[in-house]
This record gives sequence, structure tokens and C-alpha cells, in this order.
Amino acid sequence: MLEAKRGRVRRKGGTIDWILWQSGPARLLPRLLAGRTRGPVFLTDRRPGPARTPAGADLCPVTGRVRLSYERAEYPFKQATKDIDPTGAGYTLHQLRHSRLTHLGEDGWSASMLMALSGHRNLRTLGIYVQPSTEAVAAALAEHDPGRRRH
Repeated sequence: MLEAKRGRVRRKGGTIDWILWQSGPARLLPRLLAGRTRGPVFLTDRRPGPARTPAGADLCPVTGRVRLSYERAEYPFKQATKDIDPTGAGYTLHQLRHSRLTHLGEDGWSASMLMALSGHRNLRTLGIYVQPSTEAVAAALAEHDPGRRRH
């Protein structure tokens, strides 16, 4: 259902769920899928060697290529972000997920909406990801200050 900007996925533990995406990824997904209707979305650029037998769910039935590992997907992201990371190491995909949830929280998204987006089932685990900055908390407090001047 690319046109609806949503798709069914199997999450950790085998739960079937829906994921949603915005317009940018919706334009890129047809190129990634290349007409395929099943199998992993992100694939390596080569087929597995004869000594390696991947799990059936990790193998694309059309191309014979295997699912791209998290570590291999993260490498080009870290390389591309080295210049903007103050440590010079480059950002991780985990940091990208963390910052997205934090920014949405700072923009006023409710905990239940953040949990639906991220797949968290527990507020405690969501709280690890959503850590608003002092500036965001100060701005929200000022916005709701009954004593502030209104022009």
C-alpha cells in the first residue's frame, strides 16, 4: 500500500503491525522494492557466498540477495555524518531514532502517539528515547505561563 503511505510489517517477537511513512520515503520506496511484493526491503549489493545459508525470511525470492544488516546500514550513515558530529565519529541510526522521537515530543506529540510511531509498548522504554532539551521545556513553560504578557 505504497500510495497510502503505510505497510504491514512483522516486529520483534513476531507481532504484525502497520508502519507509516511520509512523502519523501514514499517516493523512494518503489525504487527500493523494484516491483517485489515480498522479502526484505533493504538488500545487500551481492548474493551470499556458498558457505553461508541465510534464513528464508532474510533472502529476497526475486534477486537472491540478503537483508542488509543493521551494522552495514549504519556504516554509510556514520560516514556521511562525521563532519556534523561534534565528536567526529559520525551519528548512529539509534541516535537518529532517538532525536526524531525527542523532537516530536518537544513539538507536543503525546506519549501514546510516540508509542504508536516507535512501536514501544511501555512508557518506561519510551522515556529512554524522549529527552526534551532544557530549552524546549523552558519554551513550553513560557507558552503556558498565566502571568506572561500577551500583545
